[in-house]
Amino acid sequence: MTTFVDRVELHVAAGNGGHGCASVHREKFKPLGGPDGGNGGRGGDVILVVDQSVTTLLEYHHTPHRRATNGKPGEGGNRSGADGRDLVLPVPDGTVVLDKQGNVLADLVGHGTTFVAGRGGRGGLGNAALASPRRKAPGFALLGEPGEARDIVLELKTVADVALVGYPSAGKSSLISVLSAAKPKIADYPFTTLVPNLGVVTAGSTVYTIADVPGLIPGASQGKGLGLEFLRHVERCEVLVHVLDCATLESERDPVTDLDVIEAELAQYGGLEGRPRVVVLNKVDIPDGQDLADIIRPDLEARGYPVFEVSAVSHKGLKELSYALARIVDEARAAKPKEEATRIVIRPQAVDDSGFTVTREDDGLFRVRGEKPERWVRQTDFSNDEAVGYLADRLNRLGVEDELMKAGAREGDGVAIGPEENAVVFDWEPSVSAGAEMLGRRGEDHRLDTLRPAAQRRRDREAERDETLREYEDFDPFA
Repeated sequence: MTTFVDRVELHVAAGNGGHGCASVHREKFKPLGGPDGGNGGRGGDVILVVDQSVTTLLEYHHTPHRRATNGKPGEGGNRSGADGRDLVLPVPDGTVVLDKQGNVLADLVGHGTTFVAGRGGRGGLGNAALASPRRKAPGFALLGEPGEARDIVLELKTVADVALVGYPSAGKSSLISVLSAAKPKIADYPFTTLVPNLGVVTAGSTVYTIADVPGLIPGASQGKGLGLEFLRHVERCEVLVHVLDCATLESERDPVTDLDVIEAELAQYGGLEGRPRVVVLNKVDIPDGQDLADIIRPDLEARGYPVFEVSAVSHKGLKELSYALARIVDEARAAKPKEEATRIVIRPQAVDDSGFTVTREDDGLFRVRGEKPERWVRQTDFSNDEAVGYLADRLNRLGVEDELMKAGAREGDGVAIGPEENAVVFDWEPSVSAGAEMLGRRGEDHRLDTLRPAAQRRRDREAERDETLREYEDFDPFA
């Protein structure tokens, strides 16, 4: 059974906000108790947090669907609903969060680093919170906002200072076992290492981590063997150490050719050109291995590589190698810019920024996009006439109707609020701001089934003129 997974697709869904409550206080001897509907609770967030005790994404491989709890609806008596609980998902240090298109959303490095993968929906306001001097007893409440649902990809990139790369059975696992306290599986057959192994090395006052990456073979960058699957684990390393087998039993291979093949695969993968390289000639405790190391060392040094002859069995050259790697790691750490505390950046909204846009599409439909209009639409109960009228008032106050007029909209034109896949479409009718005198019974808004005031006044004038004409025609001056 697989015990190490470094890439998973995760389906997260934040909690929905609870609906607000429309309620009127009823108590003996209090005929005008007023609205007392409570607000709905907020939906829970889905949060990824780095946990040092977690080393694999195996848990999410088996259960990729994760959902936070919903907020509770409000109740009468001004009782607000409980908030949904946040769902906290621990991930290994070095986890990269991507969307389905491969765009990086977050790079989680360092214990305690968090990322909100899905935000919970807002709770709807109850009618007590919607009451105003002009709308004293609202007969509606706002709906809870749906929580954010998305598909994300988690990739684990090992956080290490040094990466050991090379052919299978080149001695990488043996080397990391003697340099550190790591205990990887070691055998004399290819692909013994199936997962990256991490070890901690102490060289003087420097402490650094070293990673043993599964062996690379020709074609690894195109998916052959195990190399491509784990090449991402060398991306964060400051130093690449080529471990060359000086005692290989394969006649068609030699250490220099192995180095060229591995370098070609690293170049195909990309992004590792500027990393310092170190060459380790392993297994020099074998007589033939020492002879081969003496032959190829001048050639490797002529290419500019620092070369070290070591033996994991006899521990020859290990101290010199560990201290040399420590110096390179110290130089790389010193060259990095110092981390500064996160600054709080305040970006005030521009004076001329209305927070929404109105565009006219090819088919003549006017589309309104913006955070507030789209949220208001999601929170409106369209089965309640008064709630629809309240939405119209809010859009009017925001300036949506003015922008529609500027864009050339006329009465009866189609207007869509929201994206194409989830929009509310209606025939536009210009409205006016509502007053308390315009409201009927709770849950109703007579603007939806009566003429607008201007049109009503025009019709009243026409009826009065017609009545005057009829009286004039019926007038008999000789009566």
